[in-house]
Amino acid sequence: MRHLIDILDLSTEEIDELIQKACDIIAHPDAYSEKCHGKKIATLFYEPSTRTRLSFEAAMMELGGKALGFSSASNSSASKGETVADTARIVSNYADIIAMRHPKEGAPMVASMYAKVPVINAGDGGHNHPTQTLTDLLTIYREKGRLDHLTIGFCGDLKFGRTVHSLILALARYTDIRIVLISPDELKLPDYIIQDTLIAKNISYVETADLEEYLPELDVLYMTRVQQERFFNEADYIRLKDSYILTRDKLATAKSDLSILHPLPRVNEIAVDVDDDPRACYFTQAGNGKYIRMALILKLLEVE
Repeated sequence: MRHLIDILDLSTEEIDELIQKACDIIAHPDAYSEKCHGKKIATLFYEPSTRTRLSFEAAMMELGGKALGFSSASNSSASKGETVADTARIVSNYADIIAMRHPKEGAPMVASMYAKVPVINAGDGGHNHPTQTLTDLLTIYREKGRLDHLTIGFCGDLKFGRTVHSLILALARYTDIRIVLISPDELKLPDYIIQDTLIAKNISYVETADLEEYLPELDVLYMTRVQQERFFNEADYIRLKDSYILTRDKLATAKSDLSILHPLPRVNEIAVDVDDDPRACYFTQAGNGKYIRMALILKLLEVE
């Protein structure tokens, strides 16, 4: 039995296989419509979610299975003091696979130690979000036709952005990747990721506070929101929340085939006038999440 807690739990070859499987699902949906008939996924979401929770549930349903779960800690026995370990033990009796989101780093790992079914980390605090990373990689692959020889800019909250952390870990295993880290000083990428991933793997990177200076060089721009829920000080959030706002005017200097990604939800870091630009991929990206999660469910449940 396998779990997915960290994107590094998957080899590069396994990631490539999942991407190819997702592409096949997109091309031949009817062939997969009953692959998980009789199976159930439990979505245990201790934090609010729209895309991730619903895409997991839609993924299982489109495979012919069913979904059950809760959408906040207040709707679960956690409000009575039940531990993650006990919840995992109990839910293992009701479902074939679990997707868990939790505000505390490491909670899905704890669940995987006690569950009798596969556990998928659907986001744990500011740490990791491996299925969003798979979604991002599928989107980049479908837009660019490759996952190597790319210059990728990450803009916004790089300190608390678990989607950024996971995607950098994954991209660092591909060939000729250049990373541009765009953020205010207070929201810079954690030093341990720079040291243990970028420098350790000899990945070319630059840190800057200037989006427009590096925009013309980018093949992919990964925008992120400044996450109010990660701040202890509201004044700091208010001061930093509008650090970067991408507008159509700013895109005038960008490549014609730039791909603009965003894990969503956005607040105002991408102006609505960008939505109609053919380079905007973030709504397509959200749709891709369902297909890659379908591929992952099949893999973890060992469904041929």
